[in-house]
Amino acid sequence: MSDMPPKLAEIVDDFASAPRDVVLEMLLEFSDAVPPLPDELKGHEGMEQVPECQTQFFLRAEVRPDDTVQTWFDCPLEAPTTRAFAGILAEGLEGASAGAILAVPDDLYNRMGLATAISPLRIRGGTAILGRLKRQIREQEDAKP
Repeated sequence: MSDMPPKLAEIVDDFASAPRDVVLEMLLEFSDAVPPLPDELKGHEGMEQVPECQTQFFLRAEVRPDDTVQTWFDCPLEAPTTRAFAGILAEGLEGASAGAILAVPDDLYNRMGLATAISPLRIRGGTAILGRLKRQIREQEDAKP
């Protein structure tokens, strides 16, 4: 899957090749992989809410001077599937360039085979998270001189 950062491609391949009964277990592991927010973002200041998610979900992407992207996600512990989307993106996009993230396919979660394991509503929420993340990056890229 050369159309995405290597770490994310590995995660996608792991999910796509996993037996269906293991997928939910794998998702739960990623729900624990969401790094804590830094103090300055704890009140969601400067973060964008993703209203398409069934639960409160906030994100922020910042393109650094070296063109890598720093991401922050916040979602309640009581929403493990939604947190798993954040964990997958946090781990899979770590150290990736803005261009590499913008090239991530919008049907990422279908490529992972998640459509057979979780509801379409949750897939839509995950797709919205990726879409808003990419929009934030695109806006920052467009604002560069």
